[in-house]
Amino acid sequence: MKKDLTSIADLSKQEILDLLHEAGALKAEISRQGVVPLARGKMGVLIFEKPSLRTRVTFERALHQLGATSTYLSPSDVGLGVRESVPDVARNLSRWVNCIIARVFEHEKITQLAENATIPVINALSDLEHPCQILADLLTIVDHRGSLEGVTVAWTGDGNNVCHSLMLAAATVGFNLNVATPKGFEPAPAITEQTRKLSEKSGAKIRLTYDPCEAVAEADFIYTDVWASMGQENEAEQRRQIFRPYQVNRQLLSRAKPETKVLHCLPAHRGEEITDEVLDGPQSVVLDQAENRLHIQRAILARLLRNG
Repeated sequence: MKKDLTSIADLSKQEILDLLHEAGALKAEISRQGVVPLARGKMGVLIFEKPSLRTRVTFERALHQLGATSTYLSPSDVGLGVRESVPDVARNLSRWVNCIIARVFEHEKITQLAENATIPVINALSDLEHPCQILADLLTIVDHRGSLEGVTVAWTGDGNNVCHSLMLAAATVGFNLNVATPKGFEPAPAITEQTRKLSEKSGAKIRLTYDPCEAVAEADFIYTDVWASMGQENEAEQRRQIFRPYQVNRQLLSRAKPETKVLHCLPAHRGEEITDEVLDGPQSVVLDQAENRLHIQRAILARLLRNG
């Protein structure tokens, strides 16, 4: 692996598959031993500009289970790019700790941290991508299907950061993806073009549509996310009206195969992008996704800290 994980595109197909395999191996080993000291004596720092439940808890727990320690820095502790420049933060932390796990608003801050740090930088969420989430999703798909080969995933909703990473993962690994968004809310053109180029090599079929029913028709997994992300609160009401036809509900599920599973990266806005009936229903695997954040993040940290 490269020094950093800033994007799914930082990984080759084989590196993604290796991470999924290592996640499973570490899960089994830690269930037996409690701790696998692959990173004993090392420390990770979590710089979070956004609130978090799954990301913070799973990264801290993963570090501890690898024998490392962690420290959390809130927005008021750092003031990333305001109180102190991003390059200066990266250079200072490189002298004290062994990796930086950053959850930020602007992806440029992830890029600046990686460019100026001599230690690994992990993108724990930015406005452009959410690579750790998608790796956990791939692990969930493998848990339920046995492999990624021949899988079709349908995305319905906003062409956001999670969608971007899912597109890049599908194009890199070679599984199929149907993305259904309203007009004006498509994935970023640069991500779409990057996906197209990767798909030419992998053979993945990535299709963009405005019709959620068309997207889910042959899908093995249906994936959705909130319609208004953090920082878009002033658009929330407008988005509710535009995105209503993209809600994952019983009617949309009836257009898919009976065995189709439902994914959501959480937190969910119940009654908006997904109904309670579906989120809590037998086809939902969202808690498996949440658990797999821990397992995949152990694998990511083990790879990066082992090399550092």
